[in-house]
Amino acid sequence: RGAPVPTMLAPCLLRRVILTVPLVLVAALLLAEPARPDQEGGTAIPAESRPCVDCHAFEFMQRALQDLKKTAYNLDTR
Repeated sequence: RGAPVPTMLAPCLLRRVILTVPLVLVAALLLAEPARPDQEGGTAIPAESRPCVDCHAFEFMQRALQDLKKTAYNLDTR
């Protein structure tokens, strides 16, 4: 008599697990605190004090031009 109970219990437990796991995942997603824009990772420098991308590009191009001028001057003097 003890054998029929475990065979009937297994599908019931499996069905319960299949229904419970997605429910727990949905509850965890609903209770999780969403990431806010002020929680960005990376640099801690405020945006106001950081130069813009165009400024970085301009400074880079200025330095590259100065290096080219120095190289050209050095080649001319040789």
